[in-house]
Amino acid sequence: MRSHITTAALALAAMLATPALARTGEDAGQLQIKLLGSAVLPDGKIDQVNLDLVGLPSTIRTKANDNVVPTIAVEYFLTPALSVETICCVTQHDVDATAGVPGAELVSDAKLIPATLTLKYHLNAGGISPYVGAGPALFLFIDEKPGAAAVALGADRTTLSNELGLALQAGIDVPINDSWLAVSLDAKRYFIATTARWYAGSTKVIETEHTLDPWVLSAGLALRF
Repeated sequence: MRSHITTAALALAAMLATPALARTGEDAGQLQIKLLGSAVLPDGKIDQVNLDLVGLPSTIRTKANDNVVPTIAVEYFLTPALSVETICCVTQHDVDATAGVPGAELVSDAKLIPATLTLKYHLNAGGISPYVGAGPALFLFIDEKPGAAAVALGADRTTLSNELGLALQAGIDVPINDSWLAVSLDAKRYFIATTARWYAGSTKVIETEHTLDPWVLSAGLALRF
């Protein structure tokens, strides 16, 4: 029985692999669209306190919460081995204290647009395409608000600075038919920080530097045209 199962599994693998082997990067389309689910896993720790007019505990530590969001990636192939890719998503995060005043919400519902452009190198191995990439990333924050703990201290406005950083990327596209539909797995690590500022009226009362450095782990489907 075990030998029959093994034979059947090998036959199925061969059937799935045959279409991928029949088409290579040379005859593929130049545009690929990916529909992904992405887990955004930021750090958010305080690196430095630049201004503190409210008396924050010296032991304060912070963390930004994780989030899962839909993501669209658009990729253009310059050659069979080289492509450029950009992504589109909006992710929402709070920043909470983990020490000093554990559980205190400092930033509420900050929406982040991680504008990213990467240059990718693909190793086309019989249709299966592992890749690595790197490129600039601009983090744009919108609609950030002071958290409940910050409001209790008198803050009525919060800003997070937009910043330019670096993204490193690795992943794999695995064809599942001969029409260039593929399963895509992708991991990005960003290296980027932000400056957080809290205001009471027109007076800046707190300013802190935060490391973000999120992982963005994605999985979904890709279609190449």
